[in-house]
Amino acid sequence: MPTLSKGSLFDPELVSDLINKVKGKSSLVTLSQQKPIPFNGQKEFTFTMDSEIDIVAENGKKTHGGISIAPLTIVPIKVEYGARISDEFLYASDEEKIDIVKAFNEGYARKLARGLDLMAFHGINPRTGTASAIIGTNHFDGKVTQTVDFNEADPDVNIETAASKVQGAEGVISGMAMDPQFSAALASYKVNGVKQFPELAWGANPGAVRGIPTDINRTVSNGGNDLVIIGDFASMFKWGYAKEIPLEVIKYGDPDNSGQDLKGYNQVYLRSETYLGWGIMDGSSFARVIKPAGGGQ
Repeated sequence: MPTLSKGSLFDPELVSDLINKVKGKSSLVTLSQQKPIPFNGQKEFTFTMDSEIDIVAENGKKTHGGISIAPLTIVPIKVEYGARISDEFLYASDEEKIDIVKAFNEGYARKLARGLDLMAFHGINPRTGTASAIIGTNHFDGKVTQTVDFNEADPDVNIETAASKVQGAEGVISGMAMDPQFSAALASYKVNGVKQFPELAWGANPGAVRGIPTDINRTVSNGGNDLVIIGDFASMFKWGYAKEIPLEVIKYGDPDNSGQDLKGYNQVYLRSETYLGWGIMDGSSFARVIKPAGGGQ
């Protein structure tokens, strides 16, 4: 690996490693069960067939079924993460440089995965925890209006009700993202003294509940009031990234506005930037179990 300089790029192997780690740590990416789409701004189309298929007799007349098309543009959003390290990095051997970059890559993947969930679930800037004008309404809290108030006494019914809302809108249930508070309620839920969801005991994350792919993650509630989001993640959520992910090694100045000059503290600054994009194809294909307004749950 060549000596790093300002504006160099992660090599393809490190980019693949980064994205694979994101896939393993983000609830949205885990449940979407699809490869990310490399893009520089990509338009996805959803077709709505307005009628049912029609039986046509031999030599019979065919009738118009109707079709509507709704374009959804996946717009990339730039995110960044930086960290100060000792300027000994500049003088380390190439092998040690690679180890440092791999460690940075691993940490960045965790932040990127969590950040994608927080942005796409709740529309917030992960660092500030506040609503992002750049994201606007392109998030589950903004797009998914079918909600069920959390009832700790019977969480099973909460999910049944949420699922029925999706199915009532002719949606499909392919996955479920769940907050640990809700999984704990399910783990404790009993009928005639028998626990109905023993696979969730002790904070377990079994990967599926009642045959539905499930991921348990605090990102479901962090920054919002959701406890469960259920629906068609496999078909109705898409995400992508820009293939070229730059890694800067900054030697001078105060790039993180900390008030400490890099040279004065014998430091350099590693910064990586990624363009991420996502799209919720149909909000009615999802439902949310939420904390009731003014409730103590």
